[in-house]
Amino acid sequence: MRILAEFRDSIDIEALPETVFHYLTTNSGMTAWMGQYAELDARPGGRFAVDISGYPVRGEFLHVDYPSRVVVSWGFAGSEVLPAGASTVEFRLTAISSGTRLELIHSELPDTEVPGHANGWVHFLPRLAISGSGGVAGPDDWRPLGA
Repeated sequence: MRILAEFRDSIDIEALPETVFHYLTTNSGMTAWMGQYAELDARPGGRFAVDISGYPVRGEFLHVDYPSRVVVSWGFAGSEVLPAGASTVEFRLTAISSGTRLELIHSELPDTEVPGHANGWVHFLPRLAISGSGGVAGPDDWRPLGA
């Protein structure tokens, strides 16, 4: 029996929600902080494809509510443990005095996948904060746990 779990985190970004939203819904925005390649069609049912350190994340956009919420399905092409579209990633954007609070909820993860995804999100969310606030996150040398 598979036990499904979730990972939650949040980060404050010194930018308006409209700006941060761009980094979640456009090819250039996404690759500024995560992945080396992105093919995004930010509308419900649209393609969500990001290659991260050689891992092909595949899914689709489930909800796109400008500028407050983006929900995508998430998994890995060819994976039996977490196949394409098997889990859900939700980004909630809330305006705060210093910019935007981004809340991340990655749900429907097999419990064995939580540590690796937690490691990834803890690495990538600060990169989003740098990019979203106008900085350059720079080259990314992240590798999954155990890789």
